[in-house]
Amino acid sequence: MAILHRLVRDCDVYVTNQPLPMRRDLGLTWEDLQSLNERMIYASLTAYGEEGPERDRESFDLVAYWSRSGLMNQMRHKGMHPVQAMAGMGDHPTGVALYASIVTALLKRERTGLGAKVHTSLLANGLWSASCFAQAAWADADSSKIPGQRLTTALYQTRDGRWLQFSMVRTEADFDSLLVSLDRLDWLADERFATPESRLEHAEFFTDLLRGVIAERDAQEWLAVMRDNGVPVALVAEFQDLPVDPQVLANDMAVVPVEDVGMARVIRDPVNVDGVARVGVRKAPALGEHTGEILSELGFASADIDRLRSAGIV
Repeated sequence: MAILHRLVRDCDVYVTNQPLPMRRDLGLTWEDLQSLNERMIYASLTAYGEEGPERDRESFDLVAYWSRSGLMNQMRHKGMHPVQAMAGMGDHPTGVALYASIVTALLKRERTGLGAKVHTSLLANGLWSASCFAQAAWADADSSKIPGQRLTTALYQTRDGRWLQFSMVRTEADFDSLLVSLDRLDWLADERFATPESRLEHAEFFTDLLRGVIAERDAQEWLAVMRDNGVPVALVAEFQDLPVDPQVLANDMAVVPVEDVGMARVIRDPVNVDGVARVGVRKAPALGEHTGEILSELGFASADIDRLRSAGIV
């Protein structure tokens, strides 16, 4: 604890996701450490927030971000069970939210000379992600009328097993362009498809027809003809597409590591600041790899560091 306090006295940012009861027991709350360094930014990450009856609960993003926020219940087709989130789906955006809190506090410190406590939670970020639907609860909305996963009628499988997405075919010109691409202009003569209102009324029947046509050709064939006709279509990506995706590579969304990490490229964070050089992707340090270096910077002699190691303190 004495070593940690020495680090705190000279640090810019203290980041912790230790459970709140553990922080209280160890004397590592904001209130405990603030007096050691008035310029310190104390960045706190919790599962459910700093206050309230669940403040002390531990959790994972699968639960606090995905399930507790309502996202899990919403992301399913009608009549299907809720689906589990992929690993990191809530952790990664929550980390960026914590970063945003830290840099905002650093700006405050630049102007006032004083540090601050900043915090976010998995639950808060889940609510933020779900807010297009979750906000309706505060508007006294009838939740039974909130649609299920809306992509049920927007995805169409091609002959080669890929999926096409039509999310913004909503104007008359877009619809006509779609029928031109499909070579189905005769459908305009069908009164069921003559107007946006009639198409909505017969949406399920039209969807079945469209799925049948899309299944006749490969994805790249459809993409070529639809893009030529200005149809807003997108190919649903598969993970194996990403290493050769020219848009991903052109924008350095996956970068060449500056150290050998066993992979040609590594996905990087989405924060961009022109004129600020990146440190580059390196191997993650082993547990305690830099302990000796840090203790030396604090003024500990080699003999002292050896004694701390032999005693199991570090």
